[in-house]
Amino acid sequence: QVQLVESGGGLVQPGGSLRLSCVVSRSEMDYYVIGWFRQAPGKEREGVSCISNHDGTIYYVDSVRGRFTMSKDNAKNTVYLQMNSLKPEDTAVYYCAVNSRKRVVTLTRYEYDIWGQGTQVTVSS
Repeated sequence: QVQLVESGGGLVQPGGSLRLSCVVSRSEMDYYVIGWFRQAPGKEREGVSCISNHDGTIYYVDSVRGRFTMSKDNAKNTVYLQMNSLKPEDTAVYYCAVNSRKRVVTLTRYEYDIWGQGTQVTVSS
């Protein structure tokens, strides 16, 4: 079973940057898609970005495109989410997740079957 451990969250001022990391316990051969999600208090968990292992295509939700960059280091079994120009509305718990069952590249959370524990990101002055 794949296990995921996120880190890198914290408190940052508006306009600042953070880089989240997600260490994956198995190689990319053990899942099809890996993604970042976030959940703000009182809101649904939403997809932020994902990478397909099939062709490396990266997808972003409109609200973060141009500000966030997702990347993957296969040698380290780690994915990253570089977050720039952070806004208060980016405040949430950020989760890493994989779809280990099928090659469905989507930001819909129901397609992901294995999740990390999450890391808190707070954007506030």
